[in-house]
Amino acid sequence: MKRKIPPTVPRNLFVYVFGIFKDTRILVMKALFILMISVLSQKPAMTQSRQIDIPAKDFLNSLNDEQRQKTIYKLDDKERYNWHYFPKSDRKGISLNELTGDQKEKAFALLKSCLSTSGYEKTIDIINLENVLRVLENRSDNEYRNSGKYFIIIFGDPHPKNSWGWRFEGHHISFSFAAMNNTLISGTPGFLGSNPAIVPSGPQKGKQPLKEETEAAFSFLHSLTSQQLQTAVSKSGAPGDIITFVSREAKIESNEGITYATLTPSQQSLLMKLISIYIHRYTKLFADDMIRELNAAGLTNLRFLWAGAQSGEGKGYYYRIQGPTIIIEFDNTQGNANHIHSVVRDLKDDFGGDALLEHYKKEHQ
Repeated sequence: MKRKIPPTVPRNLFVYVFGIFKDTRILVMKALFILMISVLSQKPAMTQSRQIDIPAKDFLNSLNDEQRQKTIYKLDDKERYNWHYFPKSDRKGISLNELTGDQKEKAFALLKSCLSTSGYEKTIDIINLENVLRVLENRSDNEYRNSGKYFIIIFGDPHPKNSWGWRFEGHHISFSFAAMNNTLISGTPGFLGSNPAIVPSGPQKGKQPLKEETEAAFSFLHSLTSQQLQTAVSKSGAPGDIITFVSREAKIESNEGITYATLTPSQQSLLMKLISIYIHRYTKLFADDMIRELNAAGLTNLRFLWAGAQSGEGKGYYYRIQGPTIIIEFDNTQGNANHIHSVVRDLKDDFGGDALLEHYKKEHQ
C-alpha cells in the first residue's frame, strides 16, 4: 500500500529545494544590483577628484602649437609662485580671450574638475562682475575690466603617474592646483574676491557672490557673549587687505583671537560651518581630506579673530581663522565696505608643498 504524501509537502522535492535556491538567488542579485547602483552613483565625485589629468589633456590637445607654448611651463618654474588677484597687464599663460568657444568649454571643464558646484558658480559670478564693474565705473573700453582676461597655465605634464599643477587666475580669482598620482593634493592659494560685494544697481542688482562667507561669519560673531568678544575682537581696526597678501609663504605671527576650545558646542558648530564654506569651494573628496587634516592637527588649536565694524553696514571689517594647517582670511574694507577679498592658505600643501617638488625631481632623475 502506497504511503500518501501530505498535501503540505511538495511531491517533487527537487523542485521544492530548487525553488528555495531560486528565490535566494533573486534576492542576492537584487542586493548586488542595489550595491552596483550605489557605487555608480558615487562615480562623478570620484572622477572629479581622481582623474583631473583627463580634462587637462583634453584642454591641451585642443590648443595649437602657438597656444601651447603660452600655456605650458615646467612644474618647478618660479612663475608658479608668482600669484596675484588684482588687475594686471602682464599675466603669464593663455587668456580666455585667446580661446575658441570649444577651447573655453574644455578650460571650464578642467576648472569644474577641481571645484565643487558652489565653488565653480562663485568663480563664474566673479568673472561676470567684470562686466558690472565696467558699467559702474563708466569705462568706455574693455581693457581694464574684461571677463576674458583670466589666464591658464599648466605646470608640468598632466599624466596619471606624474606630478603637475595648473593655475587659473585673473582679477579677484587665483587658484593654484597641484596633482600627484592623479590625485588633487592642493588647491591653494585659493583666492576669491568680489567687487562689488553686493551689486547696487542694474540688471544684477542684489547679486552677492560671497554671501555665504559673509552671513556665516556674522552668525558666529553674534553668537559670542560680551566676555568672549573681548578676546575675539581685535583692539586694532580692520586692515586694508588680507594680511598674507600674495606672499609665497602664508604666515601670520600674531596669535590673537578666541580659541575653539573656549566655545560652547553650538558656537563650535557655527565656526565649523564657516570653515566648511571655504573648504567646500573644492571637490568633496579633496575637502574631506582638508577636514581630516584639521581634525588631526586638533580643532582646539583653531583661533578666530574679528576686526572692525560688527554690523557690516557700510563700515569695514575683517576676520580670519588660523590653525596649524590653515589660514582663512576675509576682508571687506575697500569701496565703502562693498569690496571683498577672501583667501584659503594650506600651511602644509600650499602650491603642492615640498612633497610635490620632491616627487617631480625623482621623475626627472
